[in-house]
Amino acid sequence: MKDKTGVYYYPYANNKQVRMYVRNADNTIEFRLWSSTDPDLWNSHGWIPYEAIQEAIKMYDPSKGGSFDPSYVYDLSIAKSVLKSADNVG
Repeated sequence: MKDKTGVYYYPYANNKQVRMYVRNADNTIEFRLWSSTDPDLWNSHGWIPYEAIQEAIKMYDPSKGGSFDPSYVYDLSIAKSVLKSADNVG
């Protein structure tokens, strides 16, 4: 999907108030989270390259009570797909 801010997907299919914006910058895919219920999120967290997300995925340990799984929210295959779709649309 695409709006005036950029290309995005919904990282939580049942929650349309959260969007994951994606872009291709310097041959790496970058992610940026947006939430309609937390307007400061966009400004407080900039674009994150996928390489940094890969490091976060390595550190994620659900047995320690972590509820935010970066591999689920920052999905490289979905990001590539929506970027490709946006390129084909215009």
